[in-house]
Amino acid sequence: VQLQASGGGFVQAGGSLRLSCAASGRTFSSYAMGWFRQAPGKEREFVAVISRSGGITHYADSVKGRFTISRDNRKNTVYLQMSSLKPEDTAVYFCAAETTGSVRTTPGPYDIWGQGTLVTVSS
Repeated sequence: VQLQASGGGFVQAGGSLRLSCAASGRTFSSYAMGWFRQAPGKEREFVAVISRSGGITHYADSVKGRFTISRDNRKNTVYLQMSSLKPEDTAVYFCAAETTGSVRTTPGPYDIWGQGTLVTVSS
């Protein structure tokens, strides 16, 4: 399975972006999917996770109420809708698959990663 993230870009504070992560292969629906981000000079941090069916989601406190994770298993794609963006949201955003299907909020258990897409939010 390979993951391809897209949708990053440059946006002003208060704006919105939607990230997409398309997966190859036929096992996407068996994976929990997460979004993580890494700002320059900082460690990779958890943003959001969604269960295999989409029925369970968790968010980092810093994005709760502003970001929404969703998935379409027919399209093998997971999304991250980002609204009310802040300059501190600037980072490279990565999607990742947890292939046992467990909903996790730390990067260690995720064993398939996309290449990352850059989000830049100006003040």
